[in-house]
Amino acid sequence: MTAAPQGPPGSADRIDLGLSGKIVLITGGARGVGAGIATVLKDLGAIPVICARRPPTADDHPDFFPCDVRDEDAVTELVAKIVDKYGKLDGVVNNAGGSPFALAADASASFTNKIIALNLVAPLIVSRAAHAVMVNQPDGGAIVNISSVSGHRPSPGTAAYGAAKAGVDSAATALAVEWAPKVRINSIVAGAIETELSHLHYGDQAGVDAVAATIPMGRLAQPSDIGNAVAFLLSPLSSFITGSTLTIHGGGERPAFLSAANAGNQV
Repeated sequence: MTAAPQGPPGSADRIDLGLSGKIVLITGGARGVGAGIATVLKDLGAIPVICARRPPTADDHPDFFPCDVRDEDAVTELVAKIVDKYGKLDGVVNNAGGSPFALAADASASFTNKIIALNLVAPLIVSRAAHAVMVNQPDGGAIVNISSVSGHRPSPGTAAYGAAKAGVDSAATALAVEWAPKVRINSIVAGAIETELSHLHYGDQAGVDAVAATIPMGRLAQPSDIGNAVAFLLSPLSSFITGSTLTIHGGGERPAFLSAANAGNQV
């Protein structure tokens, strides 16, 4: 009998990760994966501070700051406001990013530059601004990049995005060396995630279900799956982990050759 796909644990299963009272900035935290990460961190006692170009649906969110993370001056001002309000900055989640579908032969240089700016340059800008604060704090700080499997396998239709995500993961290894021991930085290499925007990538529910069927775990990730991993990487439990990538993709994708092969012992 095949077991039913297992979902992420609920708040009742939470354990104390030592995040109570920690101030964590989440870029692109107004919706989707970022909002899910914020919810997990809040449940664990942290104080999530979110920034985005557009406010969250609940526009009375007390810990929202508008910011274009591609703008270095705006990011510097954002970090200064957070420190002024809370007195510190314990963690950063570089979540803002994404890309519309565009075949490389049709993508202009301007389009490519914008994708690289959002998915590679912006995390570096935010990380640098955070480091300037964290390095002077007694307990330092931790940074988590939300990267993608697109940076580690072919990414047709989003080539610039995949290249940028590969760059983010590479940069994390360099910054981990430069900024240790006060500031840790790691990347989460995320696979397919189900959010309110899933239809833009996979079509209707039938499309989402078809994609889920290709994943060994039998489902797409939920934002809370990513949030749980972020919480661990921000917590004291990962105090010796820096410069690493944690892949969260439900086992990956079934290799195409297995479906095409006609050998008797197919997996």
